[in-house]
Amino acid sequence: MEEPAAEITDLFLHRGWLIPVAIIMGLTLLTHFVISRFYKRVYPRIEKTHLTWDSALLKSMIRPLKIIIWILGLTFSIQLLAFHFEQESLVDLFRPFRNFSFVVLILWFALRFVKNMETDYAREQRKKKQKYDKTTVRAICQISRIIVVMISVLIYLQTQNINISAVLAFGGAGGLVVGLAAKDLLANFFGGLMIYMDRPFSVGDWIRSPDREIEGYVEHIGWRLTRIRTFSKRPIYVPNGLFSTISVENPSRMSNRQIKTHIGIRYDDASKMGTIQQEVEEMIKNDPEIDTDKFLMVRFDEFGPSSLNFLIYCFTKTTKWADYKLVQQNIYLKIIEIIERHGAECAFPTTTLHIPEGVLVKK
Repeated sequence: MEEPAAEITDLFLHRGWLIPVAIIMGLTLLTHFVISRFYKRVYPRIEKTHLTWDSALLKSMIRPLKIIIWILGLTFSIQLLAFHFEQESLVDLFRPFRNFSFVVLILWFALRFVKNMETDYAREQRKKKQKYDKTTVRAICQISRIIVVMISVLIYLQTQNINISAVLAFGGAGGLVVGLAAKDLLANFFGGLMIYMDRPFSVGDWIRSPDREIEGYVEHIGWRLTRIRTFSKRPIYVPNGLFSTISVENPSRMSNRQIKTHIGIRYDDASKMGTIQQEVEEMIKNDPEIDTDKFLMVRFDEFGPSSLNFLIYCFTKTTKWADYKLVQQNIYLKIIEIIERHGAECAFPTTTLHIPEGVLVKK
């Protein structure tokens, strides 16, 4: 019985690092388990709240936090082994990897948080059936990602004892050279920034340009290109810098749609013009789809080559193209009914030939 006890004592004397390493790894595993259980219990409750940032923060933090726990456990274990075997150089060799891992995990957490905030905010707005500016939300998230990446790079350079002031000075000189070499790329970048700031249009808007053959719905606004889907379902990729040199019309933001047309009746029905014009105007004013707060007019307008024309000028309440066409159609059909009810007719191009002495027919 004395020999096995002596062997065990000798093992602990020569391998005294086993118990501390086992304790560290056990605590690491226990911490990992506690974090997982905490997440599974708390996250469903947080999701029920009306706040967006709390669930996004917890969901973004859980995976990077677990990896950080294991990196710390492995780091302490390696340091213990290095001190036990008198290999302090191993700690210096492992330290850069540890610093780089921490920076990458912080960057991963920040990018996940930005993405989850964007997704959760959009979902909450759709759930509440509230409108929100997708373009502004996307712009803020993209700018946030750029800032997070830049800060992470600077933090890593600081951990490597690199002079950040010198890096920034070199970056300024290098940025001048790059700016001269890639001025079109920078023009598109700042063009995209101006779109995000001025917001002449947003994702989902119908836009067109009278200067260029550009018309369709905006599908995506990037930092270099804007993708527009035409009515024939073809994509158009427009460099953002172009929008600073052309005028852009945004019909999606119109408050009303205009109905403007001329209706002609025959010259033989000239005596009925006043009555027809007044009745048409009264009909338009009483139409529930016409916005009577806007300017409205029905006036005898001109003497045409073969008709007496009166002008119809009004605005519909709807801005949807299909609904607008239906309202316009109903107005036109009612005008035809009014004209026919008064015994008049809509004019069409005719030619009258006058022969002073008649026509002689020879047999």
